[in-house]
Amino acid sequence: MTTPVSRSDHVAPRATLSAGQHAASRHAVWAGAAALVTDQVGRVLLVHPTYREDDRWLLPGGVVERGEHPHVTCRREITEELGLANLPLSGVLAVHSLSPHHPDSQPGTPFPGEIRFVFDGGTLTPGQVEAIRLPREELSEFAFLETRDAVQRLRPVDGQIMLAAYRARLGNTATAHLADGRHILDVPALDRHDVHVRYRPLWDSPLNRGPVPERLPVQQAWAWCFVPDGRVVLVADPGPRGALPMLPGGTVEKSDPTPEDTLHREAAEEAQLALTDPVRLGWVLDETGEVYGSVGPNARLRLAARVTGIGPAAVDPATGRSFVRLLATPAQAAALLGWGPPGARQALLAAETAHERWGIPTARPAAIEEVPVKGMRLS
Repeated sequence: MTTPVSRSDHVAPRATLSAGQHAASRHAVWAGAAALVTDQVGRVLLVHPTYREDDRWLLPGGVVERGEHPHVTCRREITEELGLANLPLSGVLAVHSLSPHHPDSQPGTPFPGEIRFVFDGGTLTPGQVEAIRLPREELSEFAFLETRDAVQRLRPVDGQIMLAAYRARLGNTATAHLADGRHILDVPALDRHDVHVRYRPLWDSPLNRGPVPERLPVQQAWAWCFVPDGRVVLVADPGPRGALPMLPGGTVEKSDPTPEDTLHREAAEEAQLALTDPVRLGWVLDETGEVYGSVGPNARLRLAARVTGIGPAAVDPATGRSFVRLLATPAQAAALLGWGPPGARQALLAAETAHERWGIPTARPAAIEEVPVKGMRLS
């Protein structure tokens, strides 16, 4: 690959150089292509190469061969490395340039710099995961990892590239352009606050549509909180390993008369939301209640509610932290919550309920946005 300007342009005009001299004066870099592939709950696929001395993992992909386009490279490498032929690539999530003297470059290797394209390899079905076959002379294993764990196995710069690419997919933003692991344009909200998909062990628990049985205590009340344009509010709790998103709501306290009162209280404390007319969508069975002190079988309630106001950001009294507040489509929210196909179905149910009950339209595809610190006035 070449760049349009080199130092030779400032030494001698192009007209004074022969075609061969001009070609030789161009700056050459390596070119690479990789794919961002996930499983149904949003974990990222990494592969472990046998040839790296630093024992770091990689996104599936490889080096662009002479005369090869990057998207062709990506498909070829996925076929060779994973045994998955004809995996569709839906777009370019990130383009990254790495300078020759970056500290993550392999020492002792002549390195002129690299341009890497990261394509969206989509979500694999369980059948596709079962069909993965590795070339053992090149790759020893593969794994689907939460992004917070994946970055620990990648070189630091590769982790930054992976996160930017994944967040471009989740946030429906434009292709991320990075240099030495950092955005060179505006930093999207998910990157700005280091938001990760929140993988949950109970992701495949079915949503029960009927009333909660009397024998089951309701330990949790979370809601899909809709603003007038059909998007929902997510809150993300910042921490040392990144911010994890969740629906507004929380644990039902003994002082709360009803789970709906829990929702009003938690939504106001966490996200400064004023809600009206919460409606129950269903409940999820928690067999052990481990996170509530192993209380045994209990119900986690799921609701939908209409947002009538969003106030200025404030400190949550329970945690002493101010949460990040995000606006996302229900589908984007389900992906960030790590609930897999059941979460996507629940998001659709919530959107249908909001339309039927309050006339709220289906949210159009849009980039995830941060709610302003000063709050929002809703029409």
